[in-house]
Amino acid sequence: METIRLLLADDQALVRGALAALLDLEPDLAVVAQVGRGDEVVDAARSSGAQVCLLDIEMPGADGIEAASRITRELPGVRSLVVTTFGRPGYLRRAVDAGASGFVVKDTPAAELADAVRRVHAGLRVIDPTLATESLTSGDNPLTPRETEVLTAALSGATVATIASQVHLSAGTVRNHLSSAIGKTGASTRAEAARIARDRGWI
Repeated sequence: METIRLLLADDQALVRGALAALLDLEPDLAVVAQVGRGDEVVDAARSSGAQVCLLDIEMPGADGIEAASRITRELPGVRSLVVTTFGRPGYLRRAVDAGASGFVVKDTPAAELADAVRRVHAGLRVIDPTLATESLTSGDNPLTPRETEVLTAALSGATVATIASQVHLSAGTVRNHLSSAIGKTGASTRAEAARIARDRGWI
């Protein structure tokens, strides 16, 4: 029986440890590397010989979607499976676009998670069925890259002047992008627009 070599990437050590303990119980799975930052994934996968990387979404350094993209570019033989608390349709679309082979939520039963790893390793795509349905019905992300960037900066409650400085645009251009994003999300304020975009996984 071939042993599938796994890398776990999650900034919460307790969650990472629990996942490792569960997956190591499977006779054909072995956790060979663990990291707490997204920007450590590629190097750790390369040095450990990992075949499947299980990635959380929100991590320091780089998020799980960016880590999946880097794996796709730099380690084309390695598969990535996003395992996250944040079951948002927008995240699912972005993860698949980044090259992830699967997307499941953390409350997936252990046996189903192990099976998802095996299927991803075999070259199949594994998507949480509820999220897949929501993704089909929620529509595509209507925000432009600049609107996404400006709304992400707005999440902190920063002023227009501060956002403009962060994204290297004039205050007037930032206001235009915010106004457009507010309209597209159906919000009444930029803070509400940012929250809606975040909850839908667009930013």
